[in-house]
Amino acid sequence: MALKKKEYKSGNRFEPKLHIRKDDMVVVISGNHKGEKGKVIQVFPKLGKAIVEGVNMVTKHLKPTQKNEGGRIKEPAPIHVAKLMVIDKSGNATRIGRKLVDGKLVRYSKKSGEII
Repeated sequence: MALKKKEYKSGNRFEPKLHIRKDDMVVVISGNHKGEKGKVIQVFPKLGKAIVEGVNMVTKHLKPTQKNEGGRIKEPAPIHVAKLMVIDKSGNATRIGRKLVDGKLVRYSKKSGEII
């Protein structure tokens, strides 16, 4: 699902750093989809949203064309990143920290301390 380009509210010209990335396993911690788990498909840093597989499904109506027959399809819609929490390798939801390891900035689990 394509979103319109929109500047980040702070007016900063750089994209903000988010605690989630593409292909992370996340759990929804609030809202209608609380407790659902899924893999991050796409991240929109300027909007502060992400698309998670199988979460926040919406129905989209398609007109018939020569390529497809049309109808109603379900697809995931973006969800705000503040409602998502990363799942570490042990399967627990955890907060994310950043630290320097061998001159590189890496993400680590604040709960277990392991590098993600």
